[in-house]
Amino acid sequence: MDKTSALAALGALAHPIRLDAFRALVVAGEAGLTPGVLVERLGVPYAKLGFHLKDLVAAGLVVSAPSGRNVIYRAVYPQMNALLGFLTDNCCEGAACAIEPAPATPASPTASCCGC
Repeated sequence: MDKTSALAALGALAHPIRLDAFRALVVAGEAGLTPGVLVERLGVPYAKLGFHLKDLVAAGLVVSAPSGRNVIYRAVYPQMNALLGFLTDNCCEGAACAIEPAPATPASPTASCCGC
């Protein structure tokens, strides 16, 4: 990920509603969530949520796909992991990390040197 993409992703996450929506989509996994479910969970008006979801989609952190009469929103895990990688790329100042890497799990498909 380059600096421009990282800034777009960080900017998209820099709002409470967008951050909450993104986190809910990450938790939902590949099944994703409909806007109706997100409205209920987040307690925000439907129109306001749509505005914020557009920003997350534009930043590449979320995708939408039609599913029958619904639209399903899903987190884009490779983009999320690329952002995390960009932010931690130079962790430990380039030295060998003093913390053992965390093992990859289904919830966190890539290991990181700092155990996050």
